Amino acid sequence: MKQNTVRTFINRNVERQLVREYLLKETERAGFGGLEFNRTPEGTKLTLHAEQVGRVIGRRGKVIHELQRRLQNDFHLDNPHLEVTEIEEQRLNAQVMASRLASSLERGWFFRRAGHSTAQNIMDAGARGCLVTLSGKITGARHRVEKFQKGHIKFCGEPALTFMDSGFSTAIKKLGTIGCSVKIMRAGVKLPHEITILERHEVGLEPLGEVSMIEVLDEKSEAVLEDVTADVADAEEVVQSVVQKIADLESQEEE
Repeated sequence: MKQNTVRTFINRNVERQLVREYLLKETERAGFGGLEFNRTPEGTKLTLHAEQVGRVIGRRGKVIHELQRRLQNDFHLDNPHLEVTEIEEQRLNAQVMASRLASSLERGWFFRRAGHSTAQNIMDAGARGCLVTLSGKITGARHRVEKFQKGHIKFCGEPALTFMDSGFSTAIKKLGTIGCSVKIMRAGVKLPHEITILERHEVGLEPLGEVSMIEVLDEKSEAVLEDVTADVADAEEVVQSVVQKIADLESQEEE
């Protein structure tokens, strides 16, 4: 029973990945920016984010209807319903920026210029941080990796899964294929270690007056304190007697 459940989840994730790759290939020119799945009692709802919504929908909805038909026949989705939304800020979408980076490399841009330009555009849009990674045959026959980092990013843990968006695309050149990966920490996110201390008047509370601190001791603590005080008093008496004896001896010698 457990194996069947695990196998169901694996098959579902594989299905979603295949659907994502298919829609990425079909809507690449329209600026594919991501895909969201939502299973409802009526069927499967897919939300596609794109730069140019009109190119995905097509004239009189011809393109989007064809995509829905292919999703139902080829991927056996249960009553798929495809919706298209426009990306508000394209420079903060990791998939869009990865596709643009790959396109720049294919047009002949030098990899350092393309990497730095992509990272700077992302930061100018208000992102907290970004990481641009190029891997493959960039300048020669041997494989290499180049990274361009700006701002604050997270590599692992819950903040990396929650606050970081990632996108991937490939640039096909004469020397070989170059993988373009873009990771963006979204604008305005608050990390777990970041705290804000507010004054009382900022939250609608009256300011505190003078605070008096009173220390209350229990019976055991009072007994220990009395013993310590008695020991200190006895020690002071002994010191005073020794000092007095020394003074008496010095006065006798002078006589």
